[in-house]
Parts: sequence; C-alpha cells; structure tokens
Amino acid sequence: MSMSPQRENGTTTQSAAAADFVAALRARVSGQVIAPDDAEYDAARTVFYAGFDRRPAAVVRVADAADVANVVVFARETGTELAVRSGGHSGAGFGVSDGGIVIDLSPMKHLEIDPDTQTAWAESGLTAGEYTAAAGEYGLATGFGDTGSVGIGGLTLGGGIGFLVRKYGLTIDDVLAAEIVTADGQCLYIDERNYPDLFWAIRGGGGNFGVVTRFKFRLHEVDNVYGGMLILPATADVITGFMEAANAAPEELSTIANVMVAPPMPFLPPNVHGKLIVLAIMVYAGDPANGEQVFARFRALATPLADMLRPMRYPEIYPPEEGGDYHPLATGRTLFRDTFDRATAELILEGLQNSSAMMSAVQLRVLGGAMARVPAEATAFAHRDRAIMANVAALYMNPAEAATHAAWVEQLAAELREGEPGAYVNFLEAEGEARVREAYPGATWDRLVAVKRRYDPDNLFRLNQNVSPQG
Repeated sequence: MSMSPQRENGTTTQSAAAADFVAALRARVSGQVIAPDDAEYDAARTVFYAGFDRRPAAVVRVADAADVANVVVFARETGTELAVRSGGHSGAGFGVSDGGIVIDLSPMKHLEIDPDTQTAWAESGLTAGEYTAAAGEYGLATGFGDTGSVGIGGLTLGGGIGFLVRKYGLTIDDVLAAEIVTADGQCLYIDERNYPDLFWAIRGGGGNFGVVTRFKFRLHEVDNVYGGMLILPATADVITGFMEAANAAPEELSTIANVMVAPPMPFLPPNVHGKLIVLAIMVYAGDPANGEQVFARFRALATPLADMLRPMRYPEIYPPEEGGDYHPLATGRTLFRDTFDRATAELILEGLQNSSAMMSAVQLRVLGGAMARVPAEATAFAHRDRAIMANVAALYMNPAEAATHAAWVEQLAAELREGEPGAYVNFLEAEGEARVREAYPGATWDRLVAVKRRYDPDNLFRLNQNVSPQG
C-alpha cells in the first residue's frame, strides 16, 4: 500500500484518503505525526545524504516504545511500507520511505547511567555524541563510530567500528540487553537468556528484526586519552609506514586514516591545498602520559602538515558537527583486507589522482585487538578475523555526475579487494543482495534467515540491508 502525497502546482497536497490515513495514525500515537500538508514536512523527510527525494505519507516522531508498537501494528494492518530512522545516516537512504511511514526515533533520548555498575540504558534516538558527552561526565565511555551526529540505533545494530575498537571491541560487544518492538507489535526484553536468538541477530544483523527502542550498554573507564588529528603528506612510503605502525601499536590505539586530496582547511598551508594527504584521526585509550611515545613513530614518518594530537577528554574526539543544512551527495564502497603493502599504497594514490570528484578518499582502519578475540559465531558480525577495513568514497555536487563517480568508486574498490569477499553492513549503499550476503557470509546468513522467519516472516522490516525470510 502506498499513500504517496500528490503534487499540484509544485505544492504537496493530500487526497481525502491520505488525510483519513494520517488522522487514523494520529489517533494511535502520542508523538507528533507530520503529514505532507505540514510546514515541517520537508525537514522531517530529509536524511543526512542528499539524493533521496522521497515523500512519505507520514513521519511519526515517536514519544516512546508504545508509540513505536502502535505504528508498527498500523503499518502491518494497512500494508504500508515502514522506514525506521535513528540518525538518518544510511548511505542507501533507508531512513525515509516513498509513500510509507517513517518512524523517527530522534525524540527518544532518555539515558540512564549507573556509574557503580558501569552500565547505561540508552534510548535509540540518542546520537553517539550525545551519549558520549553524558557518559564522559562520569569518566566513562562506550565505543561508537567516528561521527558524533550518527544515531546509536542504526550504528549499533550494524556492529559499530570506532575509536575504541581495538581496546574494547565493537559497539555490539558492549550490548548487554535491549528492548525491541517486533513485527507483531510485541515489546520484548532480550538478552543472552531471553530470546537469545533475537539478541544474537540484532548484534550486527541490522534493522531486519524489529525496532530497538533501548539498549543496555557496558561502560568502560575512558576519561583522559591522547588523540586527535595528525595530517601527513601522502606518499607510498608514508601510507605503508602508517599502516605498519598502526598494526604494531598497543591495542589501546585505534586509528582511522583518510588518504585524500587536501581540502582548503584553515590550519593547512595554502600550498598544501589540492595535494594528497593522510588525514588520520587517532585515539590512544591508555595512560595519556605514554602518548608522546606511542605517537612518535607516526610523527617520524614525515614532517607533519598539521599535528593536533594532544591529551584530551575522550568526548572531545568528536569534532563540531556540520550544520543541519549539510547534505552531501556521496557514493562509496566498503571492503576488508588481510594485508597491506607498498603496492597497495601506490594503487590508492594512483586511483585518487584519477578521480574527478569534489572530494575523494580511501579510508583505512587497522582492526584486530579486542574485536578479534570475540568468536565469530558470538554475534551476527562475521568479520572478526579481518585485519583492515577500507572504504572508497566520493563526494560531489552535481547529481548528473553520479554515474561517473560511482564507476570510479567501484573500479578502485574492486582493485583493492583482497581475500574472502566481505562488507561492513553499516557502510553498504543500495548494492543488491549479493553484497548483503558478503556482509553476512555462510552460516551467519543462514542463521539470520532462520531468525527473520521467526520474528518477521512477512518482511515488514525490509527498508534495510535486507535479510529476506525466503533466504
């Protein structure tokens, strides 16, 4: 069923049937229901990435889990497509439906932190930055991703690879329990003992199995760290040396290295703008007094173009976010590797020089550590043994150039792939079932299908990197 709003003289209008649909939905929930005639509609249907001009029949800013359950039941009863949005950063635009209902979790930001047990109950409308700032008041942290504005809901369900991944593992490794609304409208408490199959599936399996309204997270003592940004000239030797140093570093160090053309950043000399650089964001979550020693090897690779590494409180690692009007056009590919050598660095540099995008980059994350010590079968994240995650991305302004930049991204990603195919589900775009199966290979896929058949046999939750109940 689709209740797509009509367009008339450039203005969105509602038919009588659509108005009745919205009225019936409003009668079911206590939160705000935004319809096409409302002034807030365009803002409410906008997700982070540009290029998704979808017009839902309604956006429901849910107030609580009861609202979520009522919307889920309403969507099922009416046969309406359902999108679920925490922060809206899906590269495939899954946070908005064309003609369906959007569950917008962003009003659900309640956070209960227990510093004595080092646990937190967090509603899934919180962003990583909001949670991290609040936990930081107690000198505690849970590891999320690399961007503070990302919602913890989608990030956690896909795995969570961020600044504490080598020290404390993936975000899902700190999920102790959750509350989830399933396709039949039930609100379930799940953990290792209660619905263990469903608890296994939500730790890496994405939004396929319901709407998680709250997570119970483990917190770690992470107060003062040594980290920040280090920018180096991008040569094959520097890139190779960086990867070797990151791999050999103590597990307390997690790094994200972006090989890219230098944008006109105010802290970079003008003669560096347009040149290839390594922009690295790094966190050493050990004793900050050891930071100088840990980072000496990186600083010795070349004379830094910018060195912002310093002792800091952990929440400071999230930089100020772009304004609400920042909605880039972007395309990317995610992959895993097991090795890295100088030839790979040369391949990256050559590939970046062939890009015509406004901004292009290859992001490299050395993995291992605590993430790798969790058995692969313990969660639905199936890539515990991979050494490196790489992402190839292009940002651009003109929608007419989409095919050009997508072809460049795909070609370079294909050249960089090594070993068993693999993909990080949170960085997938709309790339088809074969790529989703790369995110969930072998036995992981089969097990996810079995859980999907049990909890969502009609595939109500399908606006995601979908695991079909049909297998």
